[in-house]
Amino acid sequence: MNDVSIKIRDMIYEIRGQRVMFDRDLAVLYQVETKNLNRIVKRNIARFPEDFMFKLTRSEIYNLRCQFGTSSWGGSRYSPYVFTEQGIAMLSGLLNSDIAISVNIEIMRTFIKLRQYVLSQPGINEQIADLRNLLMLYIEKNDKRVNDIIIALDSLICKPEPAKRIGFNVD
Repeated sequence: MNDVSIKIRDMIYEIRGQRVMFDRDLAVLYQVETKNLNRIVKRNIARFPEDFMFKLTRSEIYNLRCQFGTSSWGGSRYSPYVFTEQGIAMLSGLLNSDIAISVNIEIMRTFIKLRQYVLSQPGINEQIADLRNLLMLYIEKNDKRVNDIIIALDSLICKPEPAKRIGFNVD
């Protein structure tokens, strides 16, 4: 890995189960101000659904501050935006400078290397198979419970059978 890839790798965090980069870090790499990067994103917000970009919650900010001792994004008054790999790729279409293009290529290469590293770990296929089996057992176990609940609800919804009359018919 070259120095740029190592620098980029250190800017990738895992939040909400996704690998993301902070708006501030991307602004530094693209050599633009964070507010300008965010302005471009807000003007093109339709390109950034929740799985491409999201704003950190107060609890996530607090956890990051506790984890790093200080704010990892420089202590901004605003909650930072974080971008997933797809969001970063979307940024490349909006930031059309030579620097942005070369940085984006390096970021994408770094994400690929991280993914390859994770998948190359010994035993990863067995771990995935074990997780799949656990998931299937969980679904099977809870499927029965859900079915029992549906049967109970159906019995409550059904119209009660009319009661048999007791006594003599007077017609």
